[in-house]
Amino acid sequence: MKTKLSISFLAVALFAVGCATNPFTGEKTLALVPNSQILPMAFQQYQQFLSENKVEKNTADARMVNEVGHQIAAAAEKYLKAHGYGEYLKDYRWEYNLVDSPEANAWCMPGGKIVVYSGILPITQDAAGLAAVMGHEVAHALANHGQQRMSAAQLQELGAVAGDLALANNPKYQNIFDSAYGITTNVGVMLPFSRSHESEADKIGLTLMAIAGYDPMAAVGLWERMQAREKGTPPEFLSTHPASSTRIRNIRSWAPAAKAEAKKFGVTTFKM
Repeated sequence: MKTKLSISFLAVALFAVGCATNPFTGEKTLALVPNSQILPMAFQQYQQFLSENKVEKNTADARMVNEVGHQIAAAAEKYLKAHGYGEYLKDYRWEYNLVDSPEANAWCMPGGKIVVYSGILPITQDAAGLAAVMGHEVAHALANHGQQRMSAAQLQELGAVAGDLALANNPKYQNIFDSAYGITTNVGVMLPFSRSHESEADKIGLTLMAIAGYDPMAAVGLWERMQAREKGTPPEFLSTHPASSTRIRNIRSWAPAAKAEAKKFGVTTFKM
């Protein structure tokens, strides 16, 4: 009992001190792993990834990735400075690279390290579609979603330890707990946690691409093209990402607010 109470107290204490503020929502978020540890690891892994893959240089597509990346980064800096977070990106080291790969994907590591795979360019089609993708991925980094997931995983592991200790004298029920805990925390907590991150990144990404001068409605076309490629996707409640139909519906409803925010920065016309 004493051990169980100690672990419960530790979990509460970690939650109380391990928090950060999302600059886009004002909400408190999990931050048990500090960026002072995350960013150096991310930068190292990014350079290792580039050394092991074919990076396109001085091509039209590579220049487009670099240009759109710069514009999204500038939009983020403008937004954060205007909202009182002028020092938020002081440890960022922005970098944008196009990697030759058939995979339709892109990502942004904590600290602003971005990779776009060439396989996604036929789907993005143009700079506006690419801005929708890069805005979304940058939003993940700015909202510290990687940090939150690492922190949540730590709490999940702590909960498993507490349950095992509480049932240490009853192996039968301990096995049942281990199985049920894994299913319920992943389906009931971790997957929705990931889906909420995806939706949040969609919303923030629309604002970033609008401030960068791209029409956020271009993201609708992007996800319609993504949806046309989908085959055998799992039900939404078993996926880390919202269904494309959900994303499209949300983007349509959020786009006017993104345009209104961009107008505060003097953006009155948008590129499609």
